[in-house]
Amino acid sequence: MWPLSEYFQISTELSLKLIASAAVLFFLTLGRFVANLVVKRRVTDMKRLYGLRRTVLYIYTLMIVILFALIWLKEFGSLTTFLGLASAGLAIAMHDTIANIAGWVFILSRKPFKVGDRIQIGDSAGDVIDIRFFQFSIVEIGNWVDADQSTGRIIHLPNSKILREPLANYQTGFNYIWNEIPVLITFESDWKKAKEILGEIAHDNAEHLSKGAQSQIRKAAERYLIFYDKLTPIVYTSVKDSGVMLTIRYLINPRQRRTTEQQIWEAVLEAFAEKKNIELAYPTTRFYGRDSAARE
Repeated sequence: MWPLSEYFQISTELSLKLIASAAVLFFLTLGRFVANLVVKRRVTDMKRLYGLRRTVLYIYTLMIVILFALIWLKEFGSLTTFLGLASAGLAIAMHDTIANIAGWVFILSRKPFKVGDRIQIGDSAGDVIDIRFFQFSIVEIGNWVDADQSTGRIIHLPNSKILREPLANYQTGFNYIWNEIPVLITFESDWKKAKEILGEIAHDNAEHLSKGAQSQIRKAAERYLIFYDKLTPIVYTSVKDSGVMLTIRYLINPRQRRTTEQQIWEAVLEAFAEKKNIELAYPTTRFYGRDSAARE
């Protein structure tokens, strides 16, 4: 008998399986350590480094499951029986866990998003920073912060949400979104001149983005039915209760939304300050007394 079986008073077969399991765990862990070390030394790009390290982890986990199954299950028939019984029990006892694993498989196979993408799922929006077996993590944007900027909070979401709730990806297929800046001027203002000024400002600050969007549209059209007749900035006119609404509409990278809004608003304020016949409007209340109405 093996010394291990004598010491622990177990069968020789069981002691051999324990030794084999320990050896598998040791060599696979060593291989994972060496692989990560090589990847870290040869790869400088952080995104690629992250992806390769995750791939090493997936291979490591898969090899452990396969080799442990071969060691502890005598033949394929017993493996089939084991999986059948295990799946029935897991379906009841670990419904959420299985759903999270299914979501993880869906994320890897269909790629609705990847690390670095800006997404919104349910009420949560942010930049994806990690994808794991049971959950993915995002750095939150929006909430109490304006213009889709980061709040600094990390939100961990179960992978099963990808199968249950609508997902919006700001960047997959088409890396631009439409943004609008409403500018309200008084009824007494020269709205035609104001619209002309806003059009010039929009073209100066956002025209160059349309050129990049055109090439993105052509690439996206190969996979999605995405097309636009007009990509250059435009100013729309409408009438509101307090004045004439001139809305600047332009394409923007999602991460540059607040920066461009600031640039455009500063240019608008400077341009309108030079025009005496153009004034920004705001809600006002006028009171008419009986005496003043009689005089009029």
